[in-house]
Amino acid sequence: MRWPAWWVWELELTPHVLKRMVDREFTELDLRQMLEDASSLRPDVEEGRWVVTARHRRRAWEIVVEPDEAERVLVVITAYPVVRVVRRRGS
Repeated sequence: MRWPAWWVWELELTPHVLKRMVDREFTELDLRQMLEDASSLRPDVEEGRWVVTARHRRRAWEIVVEPDEAERVLVVITAYPVVRVVRRRGS
């Protein structure tokens, strides 16, 4: 995959992601590793934001980022493990 130019910008962590790091038991180092090893990138539903697909602890994760052109930083909004819903037949 060809990554956008802002992919290599310095990270800025929001208070929201810092709280989620505690709640979801991952560190800044874990987050940086997930971004380093990311497999895909897609636009988020909120304009200007992007969803990064990564893996952590053998699970799929998504990280929402927003490039800040003025400051030339990549703002990390949140990160969460992907939960797959399995539907049973007849349900």
